Amino acid sequence: MCLAVPGRVLEITEDNMAVVDVGGVRRMVCLDLVTDVRVDDYVLVHVGFALQRIDQQEAARQAEQLQAMFAREPGGADGT
Repeated sequence: MCLAVPGRVLEITEDNMAVVDVGGVRRMVCLDLVTDVRVDDYVLVHVGFALQRIDQQEAARQAEQLQAMFAREPGGADGT
């Protein structure tokens, strides 16, 4: 199973890389697979690559779903 997580683009470098905020953690992400990405856009990230640009509402919806999923896991966000 593949899992892509939403993140907000904070900075874009000259080598088509971006600093992306994913749940409060900053990651370097390659933008080679998407076009027209700008600072403050949201992208889906998988293994260091932005796969697609998404809007802020979709990013929030997916982040909420991920939090809910991990909260149900043993040892997840709810501490059980």
